[in-house]
Amino acid sequence: MTMPAMPAAVTQFFTASQTGDAQAWADAFASEGIFHDPVGQPPIVGRTAIHAFIASVLPSFSPFLGLTPREAHVVGNSVAVSWSGAAVTTTGTPVNWSGINVYDLDEDGLIAEARAYFNRAIFQAQLG
Repeated sequence: MTMPAMPAAVTQFFTASQTGDAQAWADAFASEGIFHDPVGQPPIVGRTAIHAFIASVLPSFSPFLGLTPREAHVVGNSVAVSWSGAAVTTTGTPVNWSGINVYDLDEDGLIAEARAYFNRAIFQAQLG
């Protein structure tokens, strides 16, 4: 399946998730970007903090297969993307989840704010 048409930073967000590249993933955000992962949890503020968060999560999986965008809807500088995620824990447990992310882009086309909507309890229950 090919990715839906999306602005470059949003495409980078998904591509970096699929390659497990924490730096490229964080670089899709503006330097003071905000990441709600998921919405309802305290936001992660700033590219450095976003990188640290992503880099702390990836080692829990082998492999982290990433997030696959299914549909994208662009209106001005806002993008809503439905996606599915897949990974395998280091103990061999498969994890599958899905959600919708909403991105607001800054004037440079980077992600100023990303809001991830998914059921965290379902995700965590699969971790054992």
